[in-house]
Amino acid sequence: MSTDAIVILKDEHKEIRKLFRDFRSAGDNAVKTKGKIVDKIIEALTVHTYIENEVMYPEIRRRVPELEDDILESYEEHHVADVLVVELAGMSPDAERFDAKTTVLIENVEHHIEEEEDEWFPKVREALGRKELREIDEEMLARREKAPRRPSQPSALKKTVDAIIK
Repeated sequence: MSTDAIVILKDEHKEIRKLFRDFRSAGDNAVKTKGKIVDKIIEALTVHTYIENEVMYPEIRRRVPELEDDILESYEEHHVADVLVVELAGMSPDAERFDAKTTVLIENVEHHIEEEEDEWFPKVREALGRKELREIDEEMLARREKAPRRPSQPSALKKTVDAIIK
């Protein structure tokens, strides 16, 4: 089956949204279940943001320079999500602010996904076409294998993002 970078990212967005629905439907007293779901969310977001930050965003910046502002905003949205993910990874599911922090993460990521899918993915597809998106897809799949599954500390994340956008 032939695919491309946008298809891969949209598929990952669907998986992430499903985890968000699972968290929301777990119920107020399902501390253990919510903890397991958040662990899955953390892994999914860590891998996803890694391949976007390391492959998709730099490639789009290089190939479609008119989307520079969109990419820079996406880096910042990732940074906010990364900080929340790091904090959640260090929290117990029965912590007082665990559900609230997870809800803020979910709301931020849902907003980010909507912007990508509704605003700049169509622009990227129009600018690049299927062949170039397949090339990016191949690199993303290769990097996915090396992607971290757990977050690093915020300072390391900030250094990575700062290095990418300079």
